[in-house]
Amino acid sequence: MMHNFRILVCSPKKVLNGRIWVGFPIMKVLAFSLFLFGSFSFPKPVIAQELNGRVSISTPGLPESDRLIMQSLQSQITEFINQRIWTSYQFNPQEKIELSLFFSITERVGDEFRGSLQVQSRRPVFNTSYHSPVFNHMDRDVVFRFEENQTLEFAEGTFTSNLTSLLAYYVYIIIGLDFDTFAPLGGSEFFQRAQNIVSQAQNTPEPGWRASENQRNRYWLAENLLNQAFRPMRIALYNYHRLGFDVMVQNISQGRLEVINALELIAQANMERPGSFLLQTILNAKRDELLELFRKANPSELTRAIAVLTRLDPANRGTYEDLRQ
Repeated sequence: MMHNFRILVCSPKKVLNGRIWVGFPIMKVLAFSLFLFGSFSFPKPVIAQELNGRVSISTPGLPESDRLIMQSLQSQITEFINQRIWTSYQFNPQEKIELSLFFSITERVGDEFRGSLQVQSRRPVFNTSYHSPVFNHMDRDVVFRFEENQTLEFAEGTFTSNLTSLLAYYVYIIIGLDFDTFAPLGGSEFFQRAQNIVSQAQNTPEPGWRASENQRNRYWLAENLLNQAFRPMRIALYNYHRLGFDVMVQNISQGRLEVINALELIAQANMERPGSFLLQTILNAKRDELLELFRKANPSELTRAIAVLTRLDPANRGTYEDLRQ
């Protein structure tokens, strides 16, 4: 994976310390500290769509006669995700955040649909054609109402429908995580917006929004992302990407070392609050990538990596130990 990087000319544009950061070739990026960017003046942000979302819908529990309404649903969700303006920051077309929504609809009663939703996002690695997975989560509490050709409406501060609240919630989670990978704690504004949606949905009958339902739902993901106890995990996401993967095209050993350091920072936070939902979402997104990254590591790197990964993810200890072979 890492040794087949293709050099690109430019990098994404993201927010650092409240300012717009325009991507530079990697040697220029490495010449500056994150904290020096705060002394520069950049143009005022302009509004632009931020997302490049792909929507897929499978209907294992529905008859073929429901095909047309599913096509309408897919079209409406795609437009809702990609055409709405979600932030006040500027993104060029090639810099949009990539996300995928995979709906599996298993039941329909009238205009009510039930099923699951897998949400994924990824982030480009500087000066390469590689994209690093950032979020990969399966939500099994998807219940919503929809009629053919219905226009999806959403207004912050108001609970309009469970479907648009669900979509907006994950959009803000994905944007926030993407910003966290470009600046320490850079996504807080968007996690707060996601938490506001959770608060507005407390009286809806649909599941997934309340703390009492289970420990792995929308309520707890937003809570973890804003909880002071988990700030080291979010800072580790920045270190993992900006100090780790973004430098690997120049120095893969240094990049791997920073990734290990980031994992050890996550492990320290996990000691205080073991087995958190946030930890599980990070591992779900990163597990395969980490296996590929350390498959070519030297013995010293591999020993440290296996030690920290088995502490974080003991259920997959055997998989990590197999890297020694």
